Amino acid sequence: MSLSPSFPSSVAASAALTAVPRDALRRQIDAAWRTPEPECVPPLVSAARVDDALQARIGELARRLVTGLRSKRVRSSGVDALMKEFSLSSQEGVALMCLAEALLRVPDRATADRLIRDKLSGGDWRAHIGQSPSLFVNAATWGLLITGRLVSTSSEEGLASALTRLLARGGEPLIRKGMDLAMRMLGEQFVTGRTIDEALDRGRSAEKRGYRYSFDMLGEAAMTAADAERYYRSYEEAIRAIGQGSAGRGVVDGNGISVKLSALHPRYVWAQRERVVDELLPRMKALCLLARQYDIGLSIDAEEADRLDISLDLLQALAHDAALAGWNGLGFVVQAYQKRAPFVLDWIVGLARASGRRLMVRLVKGAYWDAEIKRAQMDGMAGYPVYTRKVYTDVSYLACARRLLGARDVIYPQFASHNAHTLAAVFHMAGDDYLPGDYEFQCLHGMGEPLYDQLVGDPALRRLVRIYAPVGSHETLLAYLVRRLLENGANSSFVNRIVDENVPVEALIADPVAEAAPLAGAPHPRIPLPGELYGAGRANSTGIDLASEPVRERIAAALAASRSAPAAAGPLLAA
Repeated sequence: MSLSPSFPSSVAASAALTAVPRDALRRQIDAAWRTPEPECVPPLVSAARVDDALQARIGELARRLVTGLRSKRVRSSGVDALMKEFSLSSQEGVALMCLAEALLRVPDRATADRLIRDKLSGGDWRAHIGQSPSLFVNAATWGLLITGRLVSTSSEEGLASALTRLLARGGEPLIRKGMDLAMRMLGEQFVTGRTIDEALDRGRSAEKRGYRYSFDMLGEAAMTAADAERYYRSYEEAIRAIGQGSAGRGVVDGNGISVKLSALHPRYVWAQRERVVDELLPRMKALCLLARQYDIGLSIDAEEADRLDISLDLLQALAHDAALAGWNGLGFVVQAYQKRAPFVLDWIVGLARASGRRLMVRLVKGAYWDAEIKRAQMDGMAGYPVYTRKVYTDVSYLACARRLLGARDVIYPQFASHNAHTLAAVFHMAGDDYLPGDYEFQCLHGMGEPLYDQLVGDPALRRLVRIYAPVGSHETLLAYLVRRLLENGANSSFVNRIVDENVPVEALIADPVAEAAPLAGAPHPRIPLPGELYGAGRANSTGIDLASEPVRERIAAALAASRSAPAAAGPLLAA
């Protein structure tokens, strides 16, 4: 099946990109992939540090934001309270996360019932009863206590009366239905609408208050050409709807869209670079041309670390495409938790200057941390592509923010964060002479609005805030929902700690630079390097980082050298 039956071939573009030598900035990106933290963190600390006067202003604004946010969240929403009560530091929180992450993917009822029995039977649910002021959480806790007892009952004697036996026979199916309902309820919290038209309709009230949107059509990596075609049509339909609704307001004042490249090609991996450029580039160009027609923004979303290199190739081709000249809506998402982030930003700034266009850059902290750590361990890599301490990511974000703010002539910075200190730091580092189109903040639908309402609703603080708004049915939201729950549920998360009254305001607005500086880049003590995963008694198997261009070049050079060496063959005789 042809992946792009309606698009012209791009063999020439593929050949041109392949022939372009990697410049010095791309080499810097390659070299920084798995840099040891003691080497890469101290320069970030220096780059993120501000003087005492500015730090005082940042702290004052951060305190004001946290105090305002807590006063509004004294009666926490169901999801806030649930994440506080069952955090990922508790056995019950981990059980809930495992169940939520896996249940919708289980193909048959018998396996689902065994999973429920495994995850619920061992939890100390009684300890949580009455601990939360939220009726939602207390009701959920009672249900977990009852079902926890129910599914852990292995004997029909004693308390296993006729009623208990009846409930035991029907227990897991009831829980299965209940968890499905819970996932739908959580989906309502994080998803703007089932269709783009429904999402646009629901977003109108927020737009009237000053918010703008970047819509994301939910769905993970395409597995087949048919998947890619379906996702492409979904993006195409969404761009038309968003464009018609924006009515020519432009890429800054109008709504936009975010696109996942992995959804548009089933082989979006480094090993298929030529094919991806040949087949995916025309599809991206077609979507960009459509976005240009309506003058809305289109951002290339960030994904796993080993996809970054090929996404930069596609961004470079689109930025230099003459057919897209005059359109400043092309955007790219950079993850601050990747060690390469500062060099990626330097390269994008250089690309913007070379192509003569202003590029949009959304700076995020990153949502694939667990997967990146686990992948590096499984593959036996030399190091991690991400920081092992969250405070290092916060410092990296501030250092990267300064880079973006210093290039506003060719970059439109978009700062996505739910952390009050990060917001306050960017606000003051940007200066007081704000004008529309200078930069913007972004937040996730269902997570960041209470914090940013304080900016949008205050004339003295008002900045443009764009909401990243997923669109799709509950069947398509699973992977996205799990990432959001992980972000909310981690006890180091600002979103988790803000609803915990035991966490003092000073801890929430602490300067990450001051916290990171004395660590001097020391890795997290409980996250060993991949090679040391099993301790001193057993070395982990060593892998080859084939997604890295320098590694592939070294292998190619070694193969070429081996081919040039003459080979001699002869019989081996006993004499």
